[in-house]
Amino acid sequence: MSLAQPRRQSHRHQCGAIGARETLDRIRTLIREADPDAVEEAKWPKAANPAGVPTWSHDGIICTGEIYKDKVKLTFMHGAALKDPSRLFNAGLDGGTRRGIDIHEGDHIGERAFMALIREATALNTAKNAAKGKRS
Repeated sequence: MSLAQPRRQSHRHQCGAIGARETLDRIRTLIREADPDAVEEAKWPKAANPAGVPTWSHDGIICTGEIYKDKVKLTFMHGAALKDPSRLFNAGLDGGTRRGIDIHEGDHIGERAFMALIREATALNTAKNAAKGKRS
């Protein structure tokens, strides 16, 4: 009987990973819908994650998406500067720059509110780049 228990844990872990990948795939779709010019690339590969971290950029990094054992974590590079009237940010709230959205299994993200955050993050990046260009 003790051999069956790790097997169940492994099965649960595999199911969780599948659900997390589906969640991240949905996030990818929403980001593309919100900003068709956003570019996704993998950054910061390491031994624990050789594929790297999915990172979306448009005139700078918009956000990253990482799969953890118990959640999908989205980190907005300049999240503290973004309005979040729907209160999607639920992680890193004390940070001076970044904000995060932790999506646990069974959680649902407000898609319109999320897409609005993506658009706002893109607009912030574009405005920062325009301001830099004016200074030069």
